Amino acid sequence: MRILHTSDWHLGRTLEGRSRIEEQMTFIDELCMIAEDEAVDLILIAGDVFDTVNPPAIAEELFYDALNRLSAGGSRAIVAIAGNHDNPERLCAASPLAVRNGITLYGLPKELLTPGLLDQPNLGRVTRVAAGQGWVELHIPSCSDPAIIAMLPYPSESRLNEVLSESLDEEILREEYSKRVQQLFSSFSQHFRPDAVNLGMSHLFVRGGMESESERPIQLGSAPTVEVNAMPSGAQYVALGHLHRAQAVKGAAVPTRYSGSPLAYSFSETGYAKSVILVEAFPSQAVTTREIFLSAGYPLVKWKAKEGLAQVQQWIDEGKDRNAWIDLEIFVTGALQAQDIHNLRRQRERLINIRPVFPETEQIVAEARSKLPIDELFSKFYQDRTGGAEPEQELVALFLSLIDSDNTTSPSQSTDVFTPQSQITGAEEVESA
Repeated sequence: MRILHTSDWHLGRTLEGRSRIEEQMTFIDELCMIAEDEAVDLILIAGDVFDTVNPPAIAEELFYDALNRLSAGGSRAIVAIAGNHDNPERLCAASPLAVRNGITLYGLPKELLTPGLLDQPNLGRVTRVAAGQGWVELHIPSCSDPAIIAMLPYPSESRLNEVLSESLDEEILREEYSKRVQQLFSSFSQHFRPDAVNLGMSHLFVRGGMESESERPIQLGSAPTVEVNAMPSGAQYVALGHLHRAQAVKGAAVPTRYSGSPLAYSFSETGYAKSVILVEAFPSQAVTTREIFLSAGYPLVKWKAKEGLAQVQQWIDEGKDRNAWIDLEIFVTGALQAQDIHNLRRQRERLINIRPVFPETEQIVAEARSKLPIDELFSKFYQDRTGGAEPEQELVALFLSLIDSDNTTSPSQSTDVFTPQSQITGAEEVESA
């Protein structure tokens, strides 16, 4: 049996407000091609299909189109579970249609699954032979042996509908949570058999895994890390979702892996290789795994322009990283004008962040300025932004009156607004908005 493990699609996710749907469409095309080229029998999608519990319509359309294409008319099995970003009920809303095409959608940790229709099980379509709470047995036309999957969607206390510990101590919480996950997997895996391909699947954080900044916690109720011994030891392979860096789980009794996200979703993932995992399995034998690297999506790169604006312009003219999303750090000696930022983004549409860096002397000046009276600080700020023009006294008076009316901010706090660093950061935020 050839199994393809993927997770954390996060359909509908943006990068600093920029749409990634085109890249996500390209990934789905690539995934469909891999499934065909590698003659995949079963696809495991280990959670976080969507980026939010209320995904945009185009993201849902892309997901259902992907299921339709990947299922190959019901001849290829698909099992997808809910992650912490997914709405379990919404993910499973299409289950009555999905199951007829060999697709199992499983949303809540203790949901009860029922077998499929068994009146015509041998017409070249995937059949749900047996099922229950947390497990499913599938007959796949291209395989002589069945697949049994123990499934644990994102198991927060709220989704389990349980309070696992009255204690607020982190160690006790983690211990009780890990014990409960182990109990659930132990119960689900009782249905494993030596004549079947036995698999585990979940969306959680196993202790020791390597995180990245793109994993945003969205949960109700406690969901701490899980010890590695909580994974189902009777499985031949355990497919995990949640961490966006592809990695094997160290210390696991059986091969246990995170496939990672198919696209880089933050600049902390710069340089990460994105992949899916191909697993080849036979009953009662050790599996073999192979990482298949993906080419979909634009790379995320960091530019550090120590020579200032001219260096950035040179890189743009040379076509450096033409198809990448760019995080720019630019060394400057004075205020970076809004027009400069606009010109850069007009020339390179995927230029996301622009962070100015001042030399040490500029920071000293900024520190000295922060000690000036508030009206003088405002005047200097006004001159910086207007090319040297002095503000009229009426404007200064108006500004001071606004400061006085703000009872929640002290004058010493307000002066921080007008440091050169803040001037440029503010200009950047206005421009990006």
